[in-house]
Parts: sequence; structure tokens; C-alpha cells
Amino acid sequence: MTSSPSKNAPHLPPSSTGPQLGSPRSLGRLRQQKSAHQLSSNYAALNGPSLISQQRQQQRITSVSQATSIPPPPVPAIPSPQKHVRARSNSDAVVPNAVNAGPSLKRTPLPKKPVDPKDELRSLIRHGPRSDVPDALQSLRHWILVDGLEADNDGMSDLRIYVWLILLNSPALPTDNYLNLIRRGPSPAYAKIRNDTHRTLMTNVLFQRRVRENSIIRLLNAVAWKLHDAKSDRLTDSGRFTNASNGLGSPELQHASPAIKHAKGASTATNDGSEAGGSEPGIYVQGMNVLCAPFLYTCRTEPQAFIAFYHFITRECPGYIRGAMDGVHKGVALVERCLTVADARLSAHLTSKGVNAQIYAFASVLTMSACTPPLPEVLLLWDFLFAYGSHLNILCICSQLMMMREELLADPSPGKLLRSFPPLQAKEIIALTVNLVRKIPSDLYEELVHHAE
Repeated sequence: MTSSPSKNAPHLPPSSTGPQLGSPRSLGRLRQQKSAHQLSSNYAALNGPSLISQQRQQQRITSVSQATSIPPPPVPAIPSPQKHVRARSNSDAVVPNAVNAGPSLKRTPLPKKPVDPKDELRSLIRHGPRSDVPDALQSLRHWILVDGLEADNDGMSDLRIYVWLILLNSPALPTDNYLNLIRRGPSPAYAKIRNDTHRTLMTNVLFQRRVRENSIIRLLNAVAWKLHDAKSDRLTDSGRFTNASNGLGSPELQHASPAIKHAKGASTATNDGSEAGGSEPGIYVQGMNVLCAPFLYTCRTEPQAFIAFYHFITRECPGYIRGAMDGVHKGVALVERCLTVADARLSAHLTSKGVNAQIYAFASVLTMSACTPPLPEVLLLWDFLFAYGSHLNILCICSQLMMMREELLADPSPGKLLRSFPPLQAKEIIALTVNLVRKIPSDLYEELVHHAE
């Protein structure tokens, strides 16, 4: 009697000593053997019998032929295994007479990349001119006239201030020198400066967003101190020369009465004062706040703007900052004379209507056209003026009038149109000015060059 298995006995898995038929493991081995058989058969079909099988076949044929005395058939030659041979490259080729092979073997030089004018200008600013300085300046002027300085929509250019400093021949200024002028406090012209600074391009959004009124006050106050010191030095030197010429320094007058010394000194001071009132530069005149505005807008720092502005007003237009502003009045008169040469009909029409240049051109002459918006166009115009001379501003004003010619001739009251000039178009104004220079007589042009001295 057989005993039934216990309910509590564990269920044992089948034996795993070897693969069973139909299991995944046995099927995998069958597939491996089948694939190996196919590979060996394919290799034998492609490559023929092996070397050992060929030798055994040869032995069987030899033994049969010896027994039957029949010559054995020829055995086909066993092909030697082929070696992989690298294809010959161009460098393996042997060139006969490589020295005398001719120009066909020479490599063609690669074309040179065109030089970016901006990179060339940066190299000029950083390293100086490669050739003579006059030739480099002439190339710079021509490049400004033809291509112009690259700038964004707001007129900002990282190269403009350095180009201005080069064209104005302004030396480098230590920052401490500017700070020392600031530390001296309010100048004698401080009250006049404060009355004008808040009106500096007050409707120009670009300028008001970038330049603060405090910067204008500091700059103009420092310039006023600089002009004051220069004026004091000139008065001191002239006083020494006058005292020596009048004999005040002679031993005979060393013990003279104070009344005599005062009388002689008063006459000398009166003569110097009368001459200084008309010919000596002042320390501040109205309009200098607008003249310094483009410098503050363009420069990176206040010391840069200070040295550029100071050299501009003392070298390019010192007659504009004199107490009587005689250079400005000369420039206004030259506007009418140059307009008569450029467009006689327009000039006669304005004169017949009682519109003279003193009414419409005074502000543009005094500020170098900086009073006419937009500011980016003013900067383009100033690039041209600094390159070829600030005296050309007179002809630029005439060019603006000629651009308004049809409206002015058709209007019975042209003075109303000239209360404010239309927005500047720097490129058109420069093109007209260049053509206008050829029409100006040499004697009139000579006055034009020297009117602001």
C-alpha cells in the first residue's frame, strides 16, 4: 500500500541537472549549433576545401594511381591567402624633377580677408599711426567723411571720444588735476553757471537720461577756474611788463610816495581792463552749457569731457567765449555773406522781409548747431567739424537754409519758419557743405577760417 504525499511536504521543482527538451535553454543551444553549422558550410562553399582535406585527397589519388599505374591528375594550385594592401596615397607618388616641375606645383596663396575699418581705427587709437602722422590724420578725416563713425540709434559710439581727442590734439589729463579744480569750490562764475545749467537741452530725452545737471555744473565750474587761472597769469605777466616799462621798478621810484604809485598803477589797470573787456577770454559766457553738452554725452568720464571741452573752446573758438563774444558776431555776419554767394535769391528774399542772420543764426553759431535736435545728428555733424575745421559750421548753417529754400521763398513771413530750424540731417548738410566750399572765394574763406580766433 502506497502512502500519499503529506500535505505539509514542500513542492520540489523539477531536476535542473541538465536542460530539458523544449526549455528555452535547450532551444538557445540548438540555434547556436545551427548557426555555427551554417557559417562553417558557407565558409567552405566560399573558400573551398581546407589544406588538410586537400592533402588527404592527394594521398588517396597517389595510392590509387600506384595500384593501377595511371598517372594522377594535376592538382590545382592552392591559392595563397590574400594580404590586404593599402592603396597608394598621393604622397607616395614619385614626382620626377620636382625642382623644375613648373608653376603648376606651387600652392595658390589664400585670398586675404578684407580689413575691417573699425579694427584699423582701433589699432590707430591703441598703437598710433604706422606711417607719418599727417598721412594718418588725412586718412582718418577721409574715413569720417566717406564712411562715418559706427554708432547705435542713440548716437553712442565707443570710438567717438578718442577720435575727437585725436582731432582736437588734446593731451591726456590726470584725474587728480580735475579733482583739484573741483575741490576749490564755487568759481567766480558759479552763480551764472547755476542759472543756465537747468536749461541745457531740457527737451532732449536722450541727454537728460544720460547726463545729470551736477555733471554740467562741475564741468563748467572747473573750466571757469582753469580760465580764471590762465587770465590771472596773463594779467600778472602783463603787469610786470608794464611796471618795468613805466619805471615803477626803477630804484628812483622805490621810495616814491604812495599817491604816485597809485596813480601810475591805476592808469595801467584802466588800460588793461579796457583791452581785457573786449579781447580777453572770459571765464563763462551764456551758451557754454550747450557747447559742453555733446562732450558730456559722448565721453566716458568727466575728466575726458573736461579736457576735450577746454581745448575746444580755447583753441578752436576762443572768440566765442570772450566777454563781448566778438567771434560769434563775426560768424553771424559771415552767414549772410556766404548765403549771398551760395544762393543770392534766397538771401535777397530774407533781407527784403527784414529777416537777418542775427535773428535766426546767432544760437546756431554760438553752439556749433548743438541747439538743433536730434542729438545723434549733432554728433555726426561734429565729427565732420572736428575733422575739417569748426569754421565750417557757418557753411553748415547756410546749407540748412538752402534745404528750406522752397518753403522760405513761398512763405510771405519767413521769419516764423526760422524761429527754430527743422531737425538736423547731418549727411545731407555735410554733402551740401562740401559742394558749397568750392563756391566760396578765397578771401572770404580766409575770413571764415580766422573769425573765431
